[in-house]
Amino acid sequence: MATRALQSYQENEILSADPVTLVRLLYRGAVDAVETARQRLAARDIRGRSAAISKAVEILSELIASLNHEGASEVSRRLVELYDYMQRRLLAAHVEQADAPLAEVLGLLQTLAEAWNRVPAPRPSSPAPRPAPITRDWNASAAEPAAQGWSF
Repeated sequence: MATRALQSYQENEILSADPVTLVRLLYRGAVDAVETARQRLAARDIRGRSAAISKAVEILSELIASLNHEGASEVSRRLVELYDYMQRRLLAAHVEQADAPLAEVLGLLQTLAEAWNRVPAPRPSSPAPRPAPITRDWNASAAEPAAQGWSF
């Protein structure tokens, strides 16, 4: 039951998040996945290690897809290269069954996550002004719309 509540909370957090928070959540997920991969590697749990590495690779793919290449194209290009490098290191860790590439990727992800944690979240925009309520004098004749200030 607690797992269902946690999943519901996480889904709500994602659905209501601003773009900066979403990136932070992706980094948190990637860090958690790489940490899990390291634990599963140490425990010789091939299936668990594989699942965790696959999750981290998928999150990096999502980060690549979310980049905006319009404004800061040089930054975007370098991030694509870094994310690609991390994906290749994760795959090398899986094939070689080695911890060093996982530790390297974990360090990179933690550094990036720390930087994103310093980015201020956008301020929520003020709500749109509410339109004035429509009032109608229900005692007036419906046949006289002009009396209500209406025109057709």
